[in-house]
Amino acid sequence: MNPPSTLDDSDAAAAFTPLRPVLIRVAYRMLGSVSDAEDAVQEGFLRWMATDRAAIREPEAWLRRTVTRLCLDQLKSARHRRETYIGPWLPDPVIEDGGSDPDDVTLPLMLALERLSPLERAAFLLHDVFGLDFAEVAATIGREPASCRQLASRARSHVHAERPRFMIERERGLQLAQAFFHASRSGDTTALRAMLADDVSIHSDGGGKRPAAIVPVIGADQVVRLHRALAILFRKYGSQLVRTTFINGLPGFVTREGDGVLQTTALDIDGDRIRAIYIMRNPDKLRHLH
Repeated sequence: MNPPSTLDDSDAAAAFTPLRPVLIRVAYRMLGSVSDAEDAVQEGFLRWMATDRAAIREPEAWLRRTVTRLCLDQLKSARHRRETYIGPWLPDPVIEDGGSDPDDVTLPLMLALERLSPLERAAFLLHDVFGLDFAEVAATIGREPASCRQLASRARSHVHAERPRFMIERERGLQLAQAFFHASRSGDTTALRAMLADDVSIHSDGGGKRPAAIVPVIGADQVVRLHRALAILFRKYGSQLVRTTFINGLPGFVTREGDGVLQTTALDIDGDRIRAIYIMRNPDKLRHLH
């Protein structure tokens, strides 16, 4: 068989380009890493360019299957890395200018997905999040449709509590994020305490590269005490608000800290009370924000 012509390659690349965003979304939700997701999609593109495209009836389905399978392979090594990770592991922060993500995969849900097996995770995401029928899920992950239905059902039972009951209205979320920034940086513990649920928790990911709590900080009193001490450092070294925004579906903000490195803070809000605070300090996970 003759190799595809240059024009064929050009057409194939043009057909791939509009599919790239959805493939990135699939890969990122599978892996929790922006760079790993981009690598998986790039590898999918290379395989697309090298295959006999005349035999492919549905390019999007073929590419989604290919990228998902690459992610399943990647998860095997990713799980080993996370077992030896220093402190809490959080997914790379993704800034979502539109407010909530259209598929409502918030940061707490992504953390819940981490507790699933790779196949459960794939079945849940492809069916419950991206709306594929179980026949297509089966073709993607190489299992029977009935098995995929069971995988998705088990996953659903594990992550049900982390599906958002309602998404906070965008402007209200940004107001609370701004108020939390000012209270936490100024040391206004009265205002800070009024925003917190009694069982609030802080999860900070430094990856061993920057100072961060090795275990989550639990309880309003502990969170207030921590921020009272941090406020002294903020006043001494500075903490500049870059913007308030939505991060992985949650209201929050981006700051530039005293060491000159970016940091993200995402707030899981129930009503008007903050129930969890997710802080990304690992510089390796913040490079894409620059």
